[in-house]
Amino acid sequence: MKPQVYKDPRPAEHFTEFHERVRRGRPGWMYDVVRLLLTPYVVLLYRTRAIDSDKVPSEGPLIIAPNHFSFLDHFFVAVYLRRKVQFMAKSQLFKRPLQFVFTHGGVFPVLRGRRDEEAFKTAHAVLGRGDIVLMYLEGGRSRSERLGEPRPGVGRLALETGVPVVPTAIFGSARARNWKRLQFPKVTVQYGDPIRFEKVADPTREQAQAAAEIVFREVERLYYGLLEGGRKRAVRASRAARRAARRAAGAAEAAGRRAITQ
Repeated sequence: MKPQVYKDPRPAEHFTEFHERVRRGRPGWMYDVVRLLLTPYVVLLYRTRAIDSDKVPSEGPLIIAPNHFSFLDHFFVAVYLRRKVQFMAKSQLFKRPLQFVFTHGGVFPVLRGRRDEEAFKTAHAVLGRGDIVLMYLEGGRSRSERLGEPRPGVGRLALETGVPVVPTAIFGSARARNWKRLQFPKVTVQYGDPIRFEKVADPTREQAQAAAEIVFREVERLYYGLLEGGRKRAVRASRAARRAARRAAGAAEAAGRRAITQ
């Protein structure tokens, strides 16, 4: 397994054009082309299944915060969502020829190992126009099939903007890096209930870390639930929760009608 490279030797100014492109507007035709080409790949070969995708709001600014194992995690998370997702990705990926695909497909760089304010400015711009930003909780890929540790980035962005965060568990993609050996594990993506924090103008690192840990605990619950109980159990639990919610809503509506008529 190749070691992760955390520091990009190129200066921050090298990435200005990529940030400006994403800040100017939503991803265009390249996003649709990549989705068209990769959807059969991730759905058929990896038998990807999304659980509770209805928990992702259909409109408004949003942060999706998943765990991270594979370079395919972007696609596993977004393939079943109707809305276009814009991704924060490590700067090392922005090299020819793929950098054209990334910048026109909704991806923007973050310089790991240093405080990259430009990446946060771009994320603010995306959220400011009511779109979705995907930001990994652990900052980089976990090298095992266990979750890593949360970094403060998601917490900082959530506190600065006050937008909801959807904790998201990706299970199975740790083995997706073995595709060269023709190993295609079954991948499950489960979305949690949105979490919203009170807006803080200039959060401290401690506040950001605490917020990130709250989101991470929910990802842990979802991920290890999939690990221990499997996909079928998670699907059954999701369906049962939906039925219970519908019954509760129906009972509340009936009680409201009775109160009006009395």
